[in-house]
Amino acid sequence: MRMSAYKIIGIIGAMDEEVAKLKECIEDVEIKTFASMEFYKGRISEKEIVIVRSGIGKVNAAVCAQILVDQYHVSAIINTGIAGSLNADINIGDIVLSKNALQHDVDAVAFGYDLAVIPRMETSIFDGDENLIKIAKEVCKEKLNDINVFVGRVVSGDQFISEKAKKEWLIENFNADCTEMEGAAIAQTAYLNHIPFLIIRAISDKADDSAHMDYPEFESMAIKNSVLILKSIIEKI
Repeated sequence: MRMSAYKIIGIIGAMDEEVAKLKECIEDVEIKTFASMEFYKGRISEKEIVIVRSGIGKVNAAVCAQILVDQYHVSAIINTGIAGSLNADINIGDIVLSKNALQHDVDAVAFGYDLAVIPRMETSIFDGDENLIKIAKEVCKEKLNDINVFVGRVVSGDQFISEKAKKEWLIENFNADCTEMEGAAIAQTAYLNHIPFLIIRAISDKADDSAHMDYPEFESMAIKNSVLILKSIIEKI
């Protein structure tokens, strides 16, 4: 897909902290509310964008993404936020870009399906947009050259992963690189609507028994880096 195809960019963050700084950069802002979510439409670097806080969890995220499609006719969706690492090489402060995404808490095994397979769908693994990934990698190299950037698998579920046993289960079953609570639902919505997406996750914890100690300390840094990346991506597309 050519860069010029991204005419209206939808940006979703789960929490206020993940979108507040970016909202401050919007020009000619227009705010509307749908499904109890405030959508900020305007321009950053002369590019038309819509920024919104979805709330936490897969249902909030999917509803939010569909509103971006139906009400704003976005041509791409970028989901920003934080995640827990599932890869020993990915440390706190690093960035993960979604090669693909799946929902780890989908379980129809009793009906003969593998874990995470959504019954009667053609696929349950949703691929990130290759061109958006390329742009994001370039931006990270330019703006955050002291931070490692990985392109990998994001797994999502309505669970905050804080136990070592659950982390090991996710790694064993899905070969995943990071875990969070919204991305794959946004990815599925984008897939169903035939629009490109990218999940950007700054690692704020190790998704194990230390998660509750790491999270408060590194949340601020993770969000700051995500905002810097997003502004630069918008300038390039």
